[in-house]
Amino acid sequence: MITYNHIELAHNRISKDIHLTPILTSESINNDTESNLFFKCENFQKTGSFKIRGATNAILQLSKKQVTKGIVTTSSGNHGAAVSYSARKLETTASIVMPNNTPKNKIQNVERYGGKIIFCEPNINSREDTLKHLVEKTGSSVIHPYNDEKIIAGQGTAAKELIEEVPDLDAIICPVSGGGLLSGTLIAAKNLNPNIKVYGAEPKNADDAYRSFKAGYIIADDAPVTVADGLKVPLKDLTWHFVSKYVEDILIATEQEIIDAMKLIWQRMKIVIEPSSAVPLATILKNKNTFSGKRVGVIITGGNVDLDKLPWVNS
Repeated sequence: MITYNHIELAHNRISKDIHLTPILTSESINNDTESNLFFKCENFQKTGSFKIRGATNAILQLSKKQVTKGIVTTSSGNHGAAVSYSARKLETTASIVMPNNTPKNKIQNVERYGGKIIFCEPNINSREDTLKHLVEKTGSSVIHPYNDEKIIAGQGTAAKELIEEVPDLDAIICPVSGGGLLSGTLIAAKNLNPNIKVYGAEPKNADDAYRSFKAGYIIADDAPVTVADGLKVPLKDLTWHFVSKYVEDILIATEQEIIDAMKLIWQRMKIVIEPSSAVPLATILKNKNTFSGKRVGVIITGGNVDLDKLPWVNS
């Protein structure tokens, strides 16, 4: 099972291949939320999201033979770009199974880093079936987007950096989909400061993790529709282990609340974030009493947004 030591080893392994991303604050947003927020800005990370952490950690641990045969994965965008980037650095191939409704900018990101895209229907069964056939055909190694110990350890390095820079946090909140980032955050946070409360943030339109947490078992939605296109996949057994045992709560936000929070960060902080990254702030604004007076770390997961289709233009 993954421990904090795995996160430390991952950090040492990948540090030369990632950015140490900044932590920003906003006095005006603090006033709006009645709390003190510290934004860990993974939108400034290589490939535009935190996903490079886990992908790099997993790929660097493949054998030379595995690297030679190439890498395959499924992705709604950011993980695919990260895998493609890391594979190119090792001079091997990356094939990315992506839903056929993936935003254009995320498709372009994968292609920019040399990934070969194989489209599938936008549901879990199609993703997994397409991936299975691809592995049988090529013999390539699978780098799972989240249900993998090496991925979780890599993602946990973001929280490690956040807590090392701002050690007196009362809470951390990050988006949750498959749960790789949230699992890594839980492991890092609970080891560095056992008193920190860790929250997941999720769209109401894709709230399977919220419903799973309340029910006590995994509930998987097949093809949710939400502006937060990076938060559509369900928890799996490995990530569920950490989420079910250690998360304080999972909070949800409506589509309009997510759009409003995204726009607020663009306006006040002058940084580009994608809709999935706005979900934590949306839930903080919705649950002011929970975070009032607290020092809260917020993981901004990515900045890969389609600039031709900003969600507030027609909202």
